[in-house]
Amino acid sequence: MNTANNSNSFLKSGLRRVLSSRLAETLTTPHGVDRYLELFNPTWSVHEVRAEVVAVKHGTADSVTLTLRPNGNWQGFRAGQFLRLTVEINGVRRMRCYSPANSVHAADGLIELTAKAHATGFVSKHLKQGLQPGTVVTLSQADGVFALPDQRPDRVLLISGGSGITPVMSMLRTLLDEKHQGRITFLHYCNTALDMIYASELALIAAQHANVELIRCYAQPEQGGELQGFFSREQLRAAVPDYAEATAFLCGPPAMMAAVEKVWAEDGLGDRLHLERFTAAPLVIDGGSAEGEVRFARSERLAVNSGATLLDQAEAAGLRPESGCRMGICKACTCRKTHGVVRDARTGELSEAGEQDIQICVSVPVGTVTLDI
Repeated sequence: MNTANNSNSFLKSGLRRVLSSRLAETLTTPHGVDRYLELFNPTWSVHEVRAEVVAVKHGTADSVTLTLRPNGNWQGFRAGQFLRLTVEINGVRRMRCYSPANSVHAADGLIELTAKAHATGFVSKHLKQGLQPGTVVTLSQADGVFALPDQRPDRVLLISGGSGITPVMSMLRTLLDEKHQGRITFLHYCNTALDMIYASELALIAAQHANVELIRCYAQPEQGGELQGFFSREQLRAAVPDYAEATAFLCGPPAMMAAVEKVWAEDGLGDRLHLERFTAAPLVIDGGSAEGEVRFARSERLAVNSGATLLDQAEAAGLRPESGCRMGICKACTCRKTHGVVRDARTGELSEAGEQDIQICVSVPVGTVTLDI
């Protein structure tokens, strides 16, 4: 019996309206409806997108590809967008952003996510080593403006580096499913041939589709790619001489992306370059000017304001609030500030003094601040 499919049909029935009602929430307080539903099936939820891991593969030595079956709350995505994946590790919920790599037209309704397990990547290492088929994870709905436009460009240039291959892989697969006839160049950068995710599939695609050109650039020599070294204007002109005529989509390491952006900006082509990145402005924290206290109302704890971010101060006080990227992107750490002023560590902007939702990973208290934690 396919329990995930049963969960979809179950939650599409008239019971959804009943379970979503205020009466149902009242009757199941303090745990909520979902706590009882998951006793029958862990993917069942009235509102949350939950997904069962149905396959785990390792395309390279340091990567993992997860195939997920989402419940009926999943609303789909546009090729290139990302979602927020939440897993529980040692009793703490951790959230990270990943881009689906599958085509938006996948008939099986599954989601494919690929992550590189970096040496310091706490969550990515868990995905590679700790997840097994049958594990249930939580997803957000798809988000982000980095996506194929509804009017598909005639000339497409996909540029990726490392694990940044996933959103542009989704774009390529989607265009192929749509039998796109325009020219597509797939330009990918990585250290060695063994590091290239989806290497075999991309080679097969290029061999079977005359309109798809695959250009592999390896940083280390004698790897057999079409190019060697790092991105440069000269390299681009030689490999993709008509790049100025293409609509380009870019995702990869910050240094590579900055080099690509510089060329497009210098050529006045900024409006033809679309990019995705999960990096944020550096945090500016001045602990020397700290005053007041940080009050964690729900936990009934109090700490002297150290001048660090509220997330760091909460953890120092022995609390374990949910967090993800720790740089203000994923919004996993959002909580309610009930009193006080905070400064955004990225921009220096001060908040209002009243109640509001804030991201505690990038918020530094100015004086005394009270949080609903």
